[in-house]
Amino acid sequence: NVSRQTINAIENNKYDPSLQLAFNLAKTLGVTVDDLFLSEGEIEK
Repeated sequence: NVSRQTINAIENNKYDPSLQLAFNLAKTLGVTVDDLFLSEGEIEK
C-alpha cells in the first residue's frame, strides 16, 4: 500500500523510493523498473 502523496512525490522527483517499493510499483503496473524510472543520464538525452 502506497499513499497518493508518496506516488506524487516520486513523480515529482521529491522522493526516491526504496528498491523494494520500485520493484513492487513496477510489478503492479506490469512494467520493468527500467521502464518506470529514468536515470539522470537518460533525462539529459
